[in-house]
Amino acid sequence: MPLEGPARIVGELTSRGYNAEREAVTRIAATEDPATTLEAVLEDLPDDALVVRSEHVESLLEREPVSDGARTTDPAGSSTDDGPDSIESSTHNTSASTGDERSTSRPTATGGPVETKGVPEGSGRSADPLERSLEIAGDMTGESTGTGEYGDFVSVFRDRLERLGSKLRGRVNHRPATAIQSMPGGSEAGMVGLVNDVRSTASGHWLIELEDATGTFPWLVMKDREYADLVDELLYDEVLAMEGTLADDSGIAFVDSMYFPDVPRTHEPSTADRHVQAALISDVHVGSQEFMGEAWNRFADWLHTPEAQHVEYLLIAGDMVEGVGVYPNQDEELDVIDIYEQYEVFNERLKQVPGDIEIVMIPGNHDAVRLAEPQPGFDEKLRTIMSAHDPRIVSNPSTVTLEGVSVLMYHGVSLDEVIAELPEEKASYDDPHRAMYQLLKKRHVAPQFGGHTRLAPEEKDYLIMEEVPDIFHTGHVHKLGFGKYHNVLAINSGCWQAQTDFQKSVNIQPDAGFAPIVDLDTLDVTVQKFS
Repeated sequence: MPLEGPARIVGELTSRGYNAEREAVTRIAATEDPATTLEAVLEDLPDDALVVRSEHVESLLEREPVSDGARTTDPAGSSTDDGPDSIESSTHNTSASTGDERSTSRPTATGGPVETKGVPEGSGRSADPLERSLEIAGDMTGESTGTGEYGDFVSVFRDRLERLGSKLRGRVNHRPATAIQSMPGGSEAGMVGLVNDVRSTASGHWLIELEDATGTFPWLVMKDREYADLVDELLYDEVLAMEGTLADDSGIAFVDSMYFPDVPRTHEPSTADRHVQAALISDVHVGSQEFMGEAWNRFADWLHTPEAQHVEYLLIAGDMVEGVGVYPNQDEELDVIDIYEQYEVFNERLKQVPGDIEIVMIPGNHDAVRLAEPQPGFDEKLRTIMSAHDPRIVSNPSTVTLEGVSVLMYHGVSLDEVIAELPEEKASYDDPHRAMYQLLKKRHVAPQFGGHTRLAPEEKDYLIMEEVPDIFHTGHVHKLGFGKYHNVLAINSGCWQAQTDFQKSVNIQPDAGFAPIVDLDTLDVTVQKFS
């Protein structure tokens, strides 16, 4: 079988309604006649089996090694004694041919079939899945230690100050707050701390209070200084560095410069060594009456076409389902009331995606996990339900490295806070990527504590951008936007839900039915529209 054998095996299993473990696919592909082995395994499966597992393959091969000329069975159950055939030639009864395309039947949200045209014979993904590279970092699923006690909050903020502060201490002559208080008036001073307070004075200047592990110290930003407009960008609890001159009584410092952890302007992103693409989507909201099922069908159909043959990764940034009880009277807007049934329906939608695409997903605020961030990945019950194509399910946030390209995936609840706090020209719903620039500048996905974004105290701060990502992917705000900040590609990927009554009330028109496609070898973006 050619190199694309594993991909074809997965695609064939998907067309027959089965999922498969990677090890099972690898074992089938390694046999002398993978097509014949696959047919024998399917014939041997228990009637209630939905997933082809490695033990199914091993059990068959131990009992009856499959070789050339072995008996094959077509999907209707009739036996033949043909010699070894390719996967394509063994599927003539699973699809109706229309020209050079294969037409397959797939389940809809309500369980009925929808006729779709899939990939032309012989055209699969552009590379063997076994040659791909996918690594996960920052997944805190199963690592939560927070109890909600005071000490947990102290630990997470100390960790934030230490790790982000280390990126700033080399830029200023840093002194602890208590040390600055004892310095003589007129001295030059520098400090790294958390923003504890921001307020304006009667004369229009700005007073910023920084806090470190020793105490607090006030810094005065004069309104006529060139960096005064940076005050508009500040959020409580972000890490900041300031330097300036102490007043005569040493009770305050006049700010001469201000520094953010930021992405270095010299940052050079990594790129893939071959032409390979990733589809970035979010906010599917299955279960909502406004879920755009037909747009999703067109997206899934497109993934089966030659135009999408280089799309080998699908990254979903949260809100797979609409959820239950997320906001008052939500049940009146649900098409599927039960939360587990919502995930079952989402899994059926996921089955429409080609089985040889690697899928990574994180939860969002509508999903059945804790609301406080970081959000661990789904529990075992939900993972079992969402088993189509064996997706990687990780925490929100997490960093996924594809072919050497790092993608920071974060659902994006804090974007509401950034947009609410900052001037419109710096952050707005119409340009969500600009709000993402602010998070990159602060090197933290949710810096402000105690606002709209719920934060869980842990022993370490999982929301820090320790390393600069090559791509920053968010969702949540249901708006499409992308751009580059210091060579980091920021993408907010829109949604798959039409305008809700709530969005109408606040005059938000969602960007629904879009799929940004990123060339991992160039970091160029093409937006496919399916609505």
